[in-house]
Amino acid sequence: MSWLFGLNKGQSGAPPDAPVPPAPPPPPAGGSGSGSGDRPKDKWSNFDPTGLERAAQAAKELDRSRHAKDALDLARMQEQTVQLEHQTRIKEYEAAVEQLKGDQIRIQADERRKTLNEETKQHQSRAQYQDKLARQRYDEQLRQQQLLNEENLRKQEESVQKQEAMRRATVEHEMELRHKNEMLRVEAESKARARVERENADIIREQIRLKAAEHRQTVLESIRTAGAVFGEGFRAFISDWDKVTATVAGLSLLAVGVYSARNATAVAGRYIEARLGKPSLVRETSRFTVVEALKHPIKMAKRLKSKPQDALEGVVLCPTLEERVRDIAIATRNTRQNRGLYRNILMYGPPGTGKTLFAKKLAMHSGMDYAIMTGGDVAPMGRDGVTAMHKVFDWAGTSGRGLLLFVDEADAFLRKRSSERISEDLRATLNAFLYRTGEQSKKFMLVLASNQPEQFDWAINDRIDEIVNFMLPGLEERERLVRLYFDRYVLEPATGGRQRLKLAQFDYGLKCSEIAKRVEGMSGREISKLAVAWQAAAYSSEDGVLTEAMIDARVDDAVRQHRQKMDWLHGEGVLDNEGRPFPAKGSAPPLKAQETARTAARLPWRRRRCSRASAAWASSPRRCWSSSCPSCRPTRSTRRPRWSASSGTASSKVR
Repeated sequence: MSWLFGLNKGQSGAPPDAPVPPAPPPPPAGGSGSGSGDRPKDKWSNFDPTGLERAAQAAKELDRSRHAKDALDLARMQEQTVQLEHQTRIKEYEAAVEQLKGDQIRIQADERRKTLNEETKQHQSRAQYQDKLARQRYDEQLRQQQLLNEENLRKQEESVQKQEAMRRATVEHEMELRHKNEMLRVEAESKARARVERENADIIREQIRLKAAEHRQTVLESIRTAGAVFGEGFRAFISDWDKVTATVAGLSLLAVGVYSARNATAVAGRYIEARLGKPSLVRETSRFTVVEALKHPIKMAKRLKSKPQDALEGVVLCPTLEERVRDIAIATRNTRQNRGLYRNILMYGPPGTGKTLFAKKLAMHSGMDYAIMTGGDVAPMGRDGVTAMHKVFDWAGTSGRGLLLFVDEADAFLRKRSSERISEDLRATLNAFLYRTGEQSKKFMLVLASNQPEQFDWAINDRIDEIVNFMLPGLEERERLVRLYFDRYVLEPATGGRQRLKLAQFDYGLKCSEIAKRVEGMSGREISKLAVAWQAAAYSSEDGVLTEAMIDARVDDAVRQHRQKMDWLHGEGVLDNEGRPFPAKGSAPPLKAQETARTAARLPWRRRRCSRASAAWASSPRRCWSSSCPSCRPTRSTRRPRWSASSGTASSKVR
């Protein structure tokens, strides 16, 4: 409605139907310039009545217009809208006031809570200070009491020492007086006895002379009586030929009985030792003797009920080596089931790569008994080595399940006989070993392990049917070993709850992968010892928690020690720059060269294509020799030369 009163000039606010008011008359000429000075200036001097005139004219026009009622309704609605907006602002103001009140109440509650917390802290600090003072007073009382007790104890000890000194002095004085009295008594008795002996010397000599004469007469009469009795008995025995014959026969039967009993006892002892005992060279065996069965009946029952295990359970090897040893295990098990001839195996490689562990697993997988002996035990036996070696093989032949004889560190006594460093006793023991292993057996299987196989005697190499190289584990094998031993020595004790071992929170899998990369060049035994070092570190800590920093520290120590060992080996000339062992002076060529030369000396084979061989199989002397491979099974006409140590010639034998 502002356009009715002349407001908002210059804006198109009038309704479209309203008539346009006439233009105001122009002001008189010179009215604004000359007349302003004559009129008095008041508040109405600048009032423009034309606006009122226009408003009146517009009101009249609006009354006559057909939109007058709509315009009034619109004006009323605008007024109501303004009032509603005003009420809305009032409500908003009231809501803001209420919100301010709520904020003030909340602030007051926060202040009150802070005040209570501060008061609680003050009370706690006051109580702690009072408790500290009380503990200090109690500690001071304990200290004073302890000092008092120590003083009393010291006084008691001094009193006891004084009493003991007085008692000791009294006893010494009594002993001294008693000794003097005893010396005086002995002196008086000796003087009296000497005086009596001087006075009775003639009587004593006469008594001694009479006793000697009587004793001599008694001895002579006894000799005469005994001679007469034995002489009469011997003459009576010689004169009676029946007694002589019976005596000779009895003595002969007694000698025969003693000789027979001694030999029978020796034979029975050897039989019992071979069947029930254990040879002295065998360090460890799975066979149970009668004594062990009586000592451990539960273990014996579990052993009888046990089932064959996987040959590679707990053994971590590279895929190619794992496939090869698995074939060996399967072939050994089938050989035992079919009562075939066992094949002899040589396992060589660095220490701690799993040779002994695989030999035990191989025996358990195939259902055989195993026996472990070391080559270092043979040389100290000297002349008894030959007998002990024969006892080992006799004992192995009595096994009903078949025996896997594992010789660890075999190069200690199976070295070349041409060497001057070998003694005659050791040479005889080696000859006995070669005699007992000259032919393949159905009773025992020979497994040799060595770190220096180039020192073997040539006859030993000829008795080997399979050569397996146990290399150091690669990255994947090291990671598997680290995870295996981490679970065995750390995770299982920590989760079992029976031991004082806890494990901090970190990514175990990522840590095992990192450790596997850091322990390059380590063997399985070294990784196992590293896991045991982690366990020992947790046990030695105050709270028993194994942290990631402790694991890293033990890994760094193990890596440093491994490098030190490698430096020692390089310094002694045992390893070359690439970590391979140097051949011994005067030793045989490497195994591959030995195998190539031995194969070249044999008669040609009638070969067929093998699915497991490489592309150069035709020129390679190696074959997989698996019992399940049809291409490697020799035909009936296949002949293989065999060296005879006695004649020095090669003879063909159909196999």
